[in-house]
Amino acid sequence: MSSTDGKAGPRFAPVILAGGSGTRFWPRSRRAHAKQVLVLDGDRTMIQQTMDRLLPLASAKDIWVVTNHLLDKVIAEQLSPVPVNNILSEPAARNTAPACALAAFLLEPTEPDTVIGIFPSDHVIKNQARFDEVIRAGVALAASGERIVVLGVPPTRAETGYGYIELGETIDASTVPCGNLPVRRVKRFTEKPDKERAEQFVASGNYMWNSGMFLWSARTLANAIREHCPQMAPLLEKIAAAHKLDQRSNFESLFAEVYPQCQNISIDYAVLEPRSAKGEMASQIYCLPADFAWNDLGTWTSLHEHIANCSPEDAGLVNVCDGANTQSIIIDAKGNYVFAQGKTVALVGVNNLVVVETPDALLITTRERSQDTSKVVDELKARGRYDLI
Repeated sequence: MSSTDGKAGPRFAPVILAGGSGTRFWPRSRRAHAKQVLVLDGDRTMIQQTMDRLLPLASAKDIWVVTNHLLDKVIAEQLSPVPVNNILSEPAARNTAPACALAAFLLEPTEPDTVIGIFPSDHVIKNQARFDEVIRAGVALAASGERIVVLGVPPTRAETGYGYIELGETIDASTVPCGNLPVRRVKRFTEKPDKERAEQFVASGNYMWNSGMFLWSARTLANAIREHCPQMAPLLEKIAAAHKLDQRSNFESLFAEVYPQCQNISIDYAVLEPRSAKGEMASQIYCLPADFAWNDLGTWTSLHEHIANCSPEDAGLVNVCDGANTQSIIIDAKGNYVFAQGKTVALVGVNNLVVVETPDALLITTRERSQDTSKVVDELKARGRYDLI
């Protein structure tokens, strides 16, 4: 796909967002060794899997990573094919809008037609062939005008932890470059609804989960930031100009001074929601189906379900002893997830527990409450126990 490595089509520059600390995966995930650099699935870390699935679509030198100073060195080690200068360490956390837009402003001056893809660093995707097909179609669609392409996951349950995309008009696939995939216009975005609204959304059949994966040309995204975040745009332009000079020490100094001045805001609130408010025709936002066996592994419960390879309902019957030796003993127990590296685990008469052991911490919760693990991190911060986070 990328013209820089001999593949046909628009140049494609994936941006991997890797600045989070994965608080819902405490105690394994810590600030300096966060979820994205852990092996949670298979034998490659989450961010390595993200790079692996993008390399068939883009040259390694076109991949960018936005992270922080606590993780940049380990990420550079894990992603050795990616140029070190393409790994940008945010001097301050400013949510996803500045992180996404920075790549656009870096590329726009010389390569405005390059299509930028935004990819979280901690997703699992089982169907690589379908992923390739959808991304190629999305890149072609994003390159064909001032279009924004979002990837929507067909919902399987009334999930309250995801944002939702309300779908609009069905597009005739013969009128846009989309690889004959089904394309819908987007009416609006709704952030994490309550249970009742989520059930209504799923029952309607007209909503998708927001996967957090987006495609747009560098020009389209930079112009959207100029329109919707006019105070942020000149800051990012200044940073991009310094990066172009290729003087690392000078760039890092200016980056550290200017980037924290950017608004702390998500790309959804900064661009997608105000853009969609123009109406589904004027907004030029399109949705392609992310029907490639996607899982964001957002909690210990979702990891349990993923490893057990079953539905949330069936997971209540399956025990997972992750990292334990093969001598584990299960007696009258079901629906439990235990991480205890190299140990013999014995489960007797307990159901639906999550137990995670590390050398300095032990988490015990339930599958139902595992999303609240981040509250433990909040409490540790309040107590000044930064050694544990």
